[in-house]
Amino acid sequence: MNGKIVIVDYGMGNLHSVNKALLKVGADVSISSDPIVIGSADKVILPGVGAFGDCMDNLNKYGLTQVLIKVLNSDKPFLGICLGLQLLFEGSEEAPGTKGLGFFKGQVEKIKTNFKIPHMGWNRLELKNNAKLLTNANGEYVYFVHSYHAVPQDKSIITSVCNYGTEITASVGLGNVQAVQFHPEKSSSVGIEILQAFKEWKP
Repeated sequence: MNGKIVIVDYGMGNLHSVNKALLKVGADVSISSDPIVIGSADKVILPGVGAFGDCMDNLNKYGLTQVLIKVLNSDKPFLGICLGLQLLFEGSEEAPGTKGLGFFKGQVEKIKTNFKIPHMGWNRLELKNNAKLLTNANGEYVYFVHSYHAVPQDKSIITSVCNYGTEITASVGLGNVQAVQFHPEKSSSVGIEILQAFKEWKP
């Protein structure tokens, strides 16, 4: 038994495709906006699509900010996806003055490149430090859709990068908290493998 996974529903995010991909790997998974259900889950996934400010507003409106901070500071496996990675930082250039969850020190910044923004499509991962869920993903192509990326104060939490005319933070992680900027649920077999690794992960 790998434990109950709860996908956080705060009105924004690619919930159903993430849910479908997890069912594909045999996970015991549900979608919830209830702080009690999220707090009692064995593992938590925070997806996100849209704007940083809107997402933080919704987390606050749904009363989910405190339970997420509690989960992040526990030993429960946590996975942030796309904007779910960015929300783990202190703030974003996309929404000046809006506080993120602040688990990681650093800011989310607009991608500075001569290439087309948003960065959309397939890009190759280069693994960095202790990329727990990405063991077989080095050199593999995964699917991105974003205009901003995380710039951590502590570079050692960066677990993978990709090149898009500049180096982009593709994933971060520390202990029980791991997050990816790309969409594993849209990243073919390599993405499914990452979700399988999360299902089986025991920090």
